[in-house]
Amino acid sequence: MNQNAGTIRGHAPCGLLRLFLRCPILVYRLRLGWILGHRFLLLTHTGRVSGLTRHTVLEVVSYKRSEQRCVIASGWGEKAQWFRNILANPSVEVTLATRNYQASARRLDTREAEHELRDYASRHSWSFRQLHRSMLGASFHGLDQEFHQLAVQLPLVELQLTPAC
Repeated sequence: MNQNAGTIRGHAPCGLLRLFLRCPILVYRLRLGWILGHRFLLLTHTGRVSGLTRHTVLEVVSYKRSEQRCVIASGWGEKAQWFRNILANPSVEVTLATRNYQASARRLDTREAEHELRDYASRHSWSFRQLHRSMLGASFHGLDQEFHQLAVQLPLVELQLTPAC
């Protein structure tokens, strides 16, 4: 496991920050996921130790409707609980806007992650620069090495979607 994986801030959020970051779950519970469109999704997964159902709202790095796939990123790296849970049990549920899906999760390798990050940077340049700064603590200059370094630091996960019955 890469000990440097995740944000430069270190520990996962707690206290008021954690509460604030979990507020979007309420948006989905109120069936208002359409407000967040295809830029965010609700990931429902199973706790690897507890076996309990867990929910996490994540930003979508890439959504390809024609391929029925999404790519998401783990901003807190390999230590994020949702990330560790889906590695242990890759069968998950996804709510994207107003649609529910069954999905299978797969971690992308570094080459695939670089490709997805380049695509994300071309579509959302401001968000990508902010992501790069928060993850690596430096300004983004568009160098190949920067994409590679971010792909190593930031685990990306592909979700292969199947419409829920």
